[in-house]
Amino acid sequence: MFVVYKSKTTLNFLVMVFLLLGEGSLAQGLNQTWLLGYSVQTDQYTTSTKARLTFTGTSYSLIPEIRKMAFDATQGNISDSNGNLLMASNGCWVANSTGDTMLNGSDLNPGAFTDDYYFPYFGLPLFNGNVFLPYPGDSNKYVLFHQTGNYNTNGLSTELFYSIIDMTLDNGLGGVTQKNLIALQDTLGWGIGVCKHANARDWWIVAVDDSMKYIYKILFTPLGIDTISVQQLPNMSPYSVFAGQPTFSPDGLKFAFTSTYEISVGNWYHDLRVFSFDRCTGLLFDPNIININDGVRGYSTAFSPNSKYLYASSTLNVYQVNVDTSDIQASLKNVAINDNYYSPLPPLQTDFWLMYLAANGKIYISSGNGVIDIHFINYPDSSGISCDVEQHALHSPCWVYRGNVNHPNYYLGPVTGSICDSLTGVNEYLNEIQNFSVKPNPSIGDFSISYLLPQNKAGSFEVFDAIGKMIYKLSLPPWSTLQQINLPKLAPGVYHSVITSGGYRSSKKIVVMGE
Repeated sequence: MFVVYKSKTTLNFLVMVFLLLGEGSLAQGLNQTWLLGYSVQTDQYTTSTKARLTFTGTSYSLIPEIRKMAFDATQGNISDSNGNLLMASNGCWVANSTGDTMLNGSDLNPGAFTDDYYFPYFGLPLFNGNVFLPYPGDSNKYVLFHQTGNYNTNGLSTELFYSIIDMTLDNGLGGVTQKNLIALQDTLGWGIGVCKHANARDWWIVAVDDSMKYIYKILFTPLGIDTISVQQLPNMSPYSVFAGQPTFSPDGLKFAFTSTYEISVGNWYHDLRVFSFDRCTGLLFDPNIININDGVRGYSTAFSPNSKYLYASSTLNVYQVNVDTSDIQASLKNVAINDNYYSPLPPLQTDFWLMYLAANGKIYISSGNGVIDIHFINYPDSSGISCDVEQHALHSPCWVYRGNVNHPNYYLGPVTGSICDSLTGVNEYLNEIQNFSVKPNPSIGDFSISYLLPQNKAGSFEVFDAIGKMIYKLSLPPWSTLQQINLPKLAPGVYHSVITSGGYRSSKKIVVMGE
């Protein structure tokens, strides 16, 4: 972790965080971390302090840090399987785990547009503008897909690049071995969508052209780019200005993006476009357009953990649709109206901008005004207002300028029984409970559990006494990986704990000591 402590107060805060989380709290997995903060130098404000969010069970920890890399809206990062951050990029350069420039990691996305957003101030403003992926079939390598804007096309992207990272270089800190390779060229909307292929090894990388008439689908395999296919989209609306945040549902069966267009000054058209997706062939089908059209612009999309609900927002409203119904438009619900809260620093409205489904099962919503406050959706698997949009509830120690991190579902398993499920030994752990641990053990009944559930499955954690009586039970959300457990006061002894999920069981003995 690249942190510089500036005061005893900060150090005490960090110590308190780690004590509350307990040992093993960083074992979150590839999508553990969201890096916050950008650097601003104006007549009124100067800031270099930033922060990171790490997701723990159904909660999070927020840790301030001093970091070189700043973020606007573009962020890719990836951690190892134990949750240790490996690398990050703001679209301009690649940082290693120490926060310094990775070997050969400078000068991504060549061009005047990138130059204007370069270190130390912002990073690129593209929504979902880059993404790190494990390289298929090689545990030492990663691939970064990335795009930038072009002033000749009013800021739209004209290339989709990719770069290769080898983690065996620079004493394990990694190095970029191939950089700014062109995957495709066209005038593209902002954002990259990513989904696991049906074999659970390869990757689909998806980009939409600016007219929204075509969608590009790249299949990336152990040999690199295998195929690039183009699919013509139906004419879904009278407007064709692509806005972004393309995203796939966690189960890989749906794909969505937003469109927004200024019809006249201050009057915006806004819709949400949803497709079914075949992870084997890459085919998009069953198109739906959901007309939001509340007169305000909107850019965000995020699916719920169970893939049933899709969320989108204008700057002033948050909407939910049920993508499992035959009439998605009829399911549209306004689940939050902006309360016009003004952040104290800077004194700007905390509106709704981009969305991010985090590893703790909540959806986080950034503001478009670069304030310190972030909203979140507490129960995105719930229908209507019971999803509980909690506005400006997370107060960052730094400014958060629109950004979110682009994390696909790294843990999506194969489509069992399909013609594309042709590999053996790939992600087999996804079909059982893995890495169940209890720390500390023995304890006085307060401990943390870490685990990895089967793909797309919820679970439960239960504790039994010596005669088999259940004395504690906790529901485990899909995609969660850690929970803090506080058992009721128990007599010292040996107890039996069990995690069940998707028809699988894993058990551990727990030793409770006297206080």
